[in-house]
This record gives sequence, C-alpha cells and structure tokens, in this order.
Amino acid sequence: MPQIGAREAKTRLPQLLKRVEQGERFVITRHGRPVAELIPLGEISRGRVREAIEDLKAFQKTHSLQGLLVRDLIEEGRKY
Repeated sequence: MPQIGAREAKTRLPQLLKRVEQGERFVITRHGRPVAELIPLGEISRGRVREAIEDLKAFQKTHSLQGLLVRDLIEEGRKY
C-alpha cells in the first residue's frame, strides 16, 4: 500500500480522494511513521461494523451490571 506524508496528503487531498473512490488505499505517515489509512468507505464500514458488533456481544456475555440500569448509572454520574 503506498505511503504518503501528512503534508503531501493535505496538499493533494482532492486527487487522493478521487483515487480512493476508484479503490486505491493509502497509508498516511507523520515523520515517517504510519498514523492513518485512507481507504474506500465501504471497506471499513462492512467489516469493522460486523466485527464491533461481535465484540460487543462477546463482552456482554462476560460482563454484568448486576441488576443496575444504565439509565441509573448515567443519572448518578451527572450528580458529580
């Protein structure tokens, strides 16, 4: 996957977006270190949303509020 510096990405954003729309992906770097990926939206939304849902379901099976209601916890937090 091609890498591009943050400054260059900022300067060439319109061209990069056109290329991403065509399916290309880029890694954006800052001082030579990867910090972000520029990828077509469809790629991230499908896979990551499903993965996040599965992670939440697994978390729910192993954690309990022991009878507490989320609404009560929110209200309690607002007192402080």
